[in-house]
Amino acid sequence: QVQLVESGGGLVQPRGSLRLSCAASRSIFSIYTMGWYRQVPGKQRELAAYITSISRINYGDSVKGRFTISRDNAKNTVYLQMNSLKPEDTAVYHCYAGREQLATYWGQGTQVTVSS
Repeated sequence: QVQLVESGGGLVQPRGSLRLSCAASRSIFSIYTMGWYRQVPGKQRELAAYITSISRINYGDSVKGRFTISRDNAKNTVYLQMNSLKPEDTAVYHCYAGREQLATYWGQGTQVTVSS
């Protein structure tokens, strides 16, 4: 079993930045893809980004050029740096571990609100 704990969400003004963190309970980066989905009530869940065990990265179209995913293997932690935030980025962001965009394990989610 793998536990994922997110942190770093909050309220930010448009054009601001936030960095989300996701800490895994054990070393899994050599096995699993790590990534982030976001969910808005009433809308389909949307992939934000993922990074594979061989560091191949993929971004959702709506965040390309603004978000950056990275990981620290020594800390078993994956990050999502979010810049130039827009109100439409408001969502609950869930960290996951799995295979490319297919999630096996989920974190509890962290709320990101972009508003003036």
